[in-house]
Amino acid sequence: MGKAFTSFHLALLLIQLMLGIALLFVSITFVFVWIRYRRGKKAPQQADSLSIATRGRISYYELLQATDALSESNLIGFGSFGSVYKGILSSGTAIAVKVFNLKLEASFKSFDTECEVLRSIRHRNLVKVITSCSNLDFKALVLEYMPNGNLEKCLYSHNYFLDILQRLSIIIDVACALEYLHHGCSLPVIHCDLKPSNVLLDADMVAHLSDFGISKLIGEDESDLYTKTLATTGYIAPEYGLYGFVSTKCDVYSYGIMVMETFTRRKPNDEMFEGDLSLKQWVSNSLPEAVINVVDANLVTPIDNYLKLDCAASIMKVALDCCVKSPARRTNMKDVVGILQKIRIQLLAC
Repeated sequence: MGKAFTSFHLALLLIQLMLGIALLFVSITFVFVWIRYRRGKKAPQQADSLSIATRGRISYYELLQATDALSESNLIGFGSFGSVYKGILSSGTAIAVKVFNLKLEASFKSFDTECEVLRSIRHRNLVKVITSCSNLDFKALVLEYMPNGNLEKCLYSHNYFLDILQRLSIIIDVACALEYLHHGCSLPVIHCDLKPSNVLLDADMVAHLSDFGISKLIGEDESDLYTKTLATTGYIAPEYGLYGFVSTKCDVYSYGIMVMETFTRRKPNDEMFEGDLSLKQWVSNSLPEAVINVVDANLVTPIDNYLKLDCAASIMKVALDCCVKSPARRTNMKDVVGILQKIRIQLLAC
């Protein structure tokens, strides 16, 4: 009887011990799951604080105060769908405010497109959007301010001079941005309007690609798209301008034209280009022996060593490979980045 009683108590104690362990395990698991859940809830909020989801953090009236009521003295740029103003917040932070012209019906779509694209992408060479401000009568994006303006201003202003290494670094930055958009996003992004005025330069002269107002997101089952919205004349790929057919290769073409412009300091619609002569043809006719005849005279001189001239010719060759008439034969931005980085190493050795 005593042995049976003892066995009973031992079994009871064992059951209680197992229940206690199980209860402890369940409690620990519950706490762990709860912590993970709370962290999961916080993470999107932290990410949103850096994105367009911070809508309302800078009010319409704060933007008016920051820009002196959108004063013309604060106007730093303008485009097809609106104007960009410099502003100073009460905290002392400098911002750029892109205000959309709502008299243009296309501005509404442009605003929505830019919000959609910039919400899902992040790269050191893309313009950073701080927040947005939107009501029935006003739509604006608040951007990180770029104190050195845009590439177009630096190329053509008498107050600026970009040497060959600076220009090469800028086009490498843009190439890195396009490589990310075309190959690094879950859904490839086509910028559709690549040109020097859409390349912004920060305090360290690092380039940031901007203005995604007519950009396109390629869906999972798409490799190309058709559109009636045309980009800037002179930079448009033939298939885009003639048929509205857009793909990542259109960006590659525009990039090639922009590279030629950056190193020749000649716009694609320059008055010297008439009839069959174009910026692309002019550069092509010069390679490789006469590259000094087309490169910006301030970059390479007759007394420069052969290696520097050779680097200039190699850069132009990359640009021409981007501008091949057939989209399928154009190079891709991954290869462009690799080639240009090698050229930069060569230039540093000059």
